[in-house]
Amino acid sequence: LARSLVSSNLISSMRNSFISHASTATVVFMLLLLSTTCKAQLSSTFYDQNCPNGLSTIRNAIRTAVSRERRMAASLIRLHFHDCFVQASWAVQGCDASILLEDGERNAVQNKGSARGYEVIDSAKAQVEKICPGVVSCADILAVAARDASVAVGGPSWTVKLGRRDSTTASSSLAEQELPRFTDGLDSLISRFGTKGLSARDMVALSLYNESLKDEHIYHCPNTGSHTLGQAQCSSFRGRIYNNGSDIDVGFASTRKRRCPDTSGQLGDSNLAPLDLVTPNSFDNNYFKNLLQKKGLLQSDQILFSGGSTDNIVSEYSRSPATFKSDFASAMIKMGDIGPLTGSASQIRRICCAIN
Repeated sequence: LARSLVSSNLISSMRNSFISHASTATVVFMLLLLSTTCKAQLSSTFYDQNCPNGLSTIRNAIRTAVSRERRMAASLIRLHFHDCFVQASWAVQGCDASILLEDGERNAVQNKGSARGYEVIDSAKAQVEKICPGVVSCADILAVAARDASVAVGGPSWTVKLGRRDSTTASSSLAEQELPRFTDGLDSLISRFGTKGLSARDMVALSLYNESLKDEHIYHCPNTGSHTLGQAQCSSFRGRIYNNGSDIDVGFASTRKRRCPDTSGQLGDSNLAPLDLVTPNSFDNNYFKNLLQKKGLLQSDQILFSGGSTDNIVSEYSRSPATFKSDFASAMIKMGDIGPLTGSASQIRRICCAIN
């Protein structure tokens, strides 16, 4: 009887284990199928028939904005990055223009007071609405704007797949959970990017735009009332330049201390410093050359070249700007595939900062 009972329990346990594994496999398969289906619905020719002049209209708007302020190119690329990166397995977010909505992701610690370029996207949207009302999504405008901003400052171009729709929700708590922080260690950064389907190589290529940009002007949504090109605020790199560590060039630290006081809470907290000292307004590989010289402004910059697994990638990019540009373009394409809303899901917003 005891033998029979043990056998029965063993069979039951094996059956439950099989069902559990089968259920998990089914869920994983369905998620992969859904992801593949969403990506398959995106196409670079999506607007060729119903808004043939839409992309050129966006391009002209971005060129105008960047010609007025070259730093805006970095801001727009980072804005697209921070939109796409906020996506969890249980949440329908991703490249859905959720960052453009007021009182949501833009209030996350990693975005508040630093994410910028909202007015440029809203302006591009308004111009597109004049020729193709209710057709082109804000999510697609943001994706195209990032590509056009790169080109405007000498960076690479890439084919942008289109057909995304706009979300009706945005979560600051999810953004704070998902977005990289300048205090993240190398393993943490690699893990964060890995959950989005991005490799360590993708992470290094995109690292110029993962960091903290800062602008004190506050942009309010119209009609509702309310890193080579990047810069960082003093409060985000103070710890690095004052810790007297062996991973920072002494002269570089001394220069940065001139506009960054060693005590928080002072007016200098918001003072800016460029991530790239040599060519701060151009898209090039000097950022990686700086890392080899221990002149990374943020700790999460320098950690990419600190005896870890990404050292060889940084070295390669410092030697070959062509390789860096090619990898950057490839990584941007992959990033644009993170969780797009397609088909009948959600909406096409009339203005990007508010739902219809």
